[in-house]
Amino acid sequence: MTDAADRLLVNAAVHTLGDPDIVHEAVAVRDGEIVRLGDSYEVSFLEGVETDVIDCGGRPVLPGFIDAHTHMEQFGQHLVHADLSTATSVADCLETLSAHAADEPEREWILGFGYDESEWEASRSRPLTSAELDRVSEERPVVAMRVDLHTASLNAVALERLADDLPASDLRRSGGEPTGVAVEDAAEAVRRELTAGREEMREVLAAATERAVEFGVTGVHDKVRGSVAPRVYRDMAADGDLPLRVRIDYWSDHLEALEEVGLATNAGSDRVRTGAIKSFSDGSFGSRTARLREPYADASGDEADAAHETDEGDDRGQWVVDPENLAALVERADGSGYQVCIHAIGDAAIEETLSALESTADSGGRRHRIEHAELATDDQIERMAEAGIVASMQPNFHRWADEGGLYDRRLGRERRNRTNRFRRVLEAGVPLAFGSDCMPLDPLLGVHHAVNAPTEAQRLSVTEALRAYTRGGAYAGFDDDRLGTVEVGKRADLVVLEASPWEVERIDEIDVAMTVVDGEIVFDGFDG
Repeated sequence: MTDAADRLLVNAAVHTLGDPDIVHEAVAVRDGEIVRLGDSYEVSFLEGVETDVIDCGGRPVLPGFIDAHTHMEQFGQHLVHADLSTATSVADCLETLSAHAADEPEREWILGFGYDESEWEASRSRPLTSAELDRVSEERPVVAMRVDLHTASLNAVALERLADDLPASDLRRSGGEPTGVAVEDAAEAVRRELTAGREEMREVLAAATERAVEFGVTGVHDKVRGSVAPRVYRDMAADGDLPLRVRIDYWSDHLEALEEVGLATNAGSDRVRTGAIKSFSDGSFGSRTARLREPYADASGDEADAAHETDEGDDRGQWVVDPENLAALVERADGSGYQVCIHAIGDAAIEETLSALESTADSGGRRHRIEHAELATDDQIERMAEAGIVASMQPNFHRWADEGGLYDRRLGRERRNRTNRFRRVLEAGVPLAFGSDCMPLDPLLGVHHAVNAPTEAQRLSVTEALRAYTRGGAYAGFDDDRLGTVEVGKRADLVVLEASPWEVERIDEIDVAMTVVDGEIVFDGFDG
């Protein structure tokens, strides 16, 4: 007699998201593996006494979402500290921070995450300043991180506390005095200072991962700077408390240590694995630090913005890691057998990053990645395809690409329309993986933006967008043999939706009904 299944999902619309996307009525799972697909009657032959049968009521079932670019510590901090992502003004931010300070009197630092001044009612163009944050507290250090994490705003106390750790070149000034705005290396120094200890990190990552599975996320590629989060992830996995799969992309600071202990790309357990070596080329459009070939369209005369300018004295953004050092890092990491993923947003940064990665093309099988690749030119896209470089992109960034939006102001209409051209990337044959950068972490929001992007070159079909958020992420993480599609023999990482993304206008408003990882239910939100 055939062994019974542990779990059956029946009366569903099971989309394999293969090529073609075949739709079945039911799926059977045993020992965390998909063992049969078919109609409900056929699959019912695997029902045993202890089989859990879930009637999906006609709901769609998809492969679990794989978010290929996350910052889970910061996402968790949104949940544990002050969440500024919904603020619409300076006053909103200060009120939220003040309320958090009052609720957490024992916390020395008052921390807020996710503010985006570009979307405030007055279309403000500069970040929060120390003069404003001093209104929250003049005794406790206050830090507010911008949504892109490339800018940190500090009050006077925080600025004084961290003065010795912040590179002067990345502190913005007005009249020669620091404004409390730190970008790039200085912002990163602030983030390092705010990194949680082991006990708090567990609280933060538990909050982040529990929230992620509520969005149907079954796997993340987490960009990790310090050594605490990887240890905590492994502790959580060992204790059975990690509800999703984690691929750790280590900052380049860790390369020597990883080489020394022999912790290679793809090493690890079924739940936690080593990913790529992560580095930067440039910054972000929001912070005006993405490195461009031509100046920004909204060059500012404000003295506070003078620090945007590069050593050449122009207004084309800046290098976070200069091209020579980046090329040396890529050569070393690739030579040691590591996958490499490089943050590059502006067209000038993509050019230097692509040149460095192209030099490794003959090494084969590494699946090197460019993270974001927002302003890639036609030529650069073709070269990425030829070299087999993965485009790890964020469809939710189209929130800033509307007429009159942030990208319009920063780049002008022509360049704004050249950002995040997902269709162009797919048509060129570039492997495409979607992630959120936790801005915010919500795959269905990203799918909605990809399907409804402003121009045809930026727009995907529903199926194409879902594939980028499932099998695209699996490919980018060397998991395409076990994840990313619903197929017999693959692991049972699944998401059940309350409505079909093919049949509704507002994909971003679809709720997740259930999330399954390795055959186990990690989120149950069925509305009955």
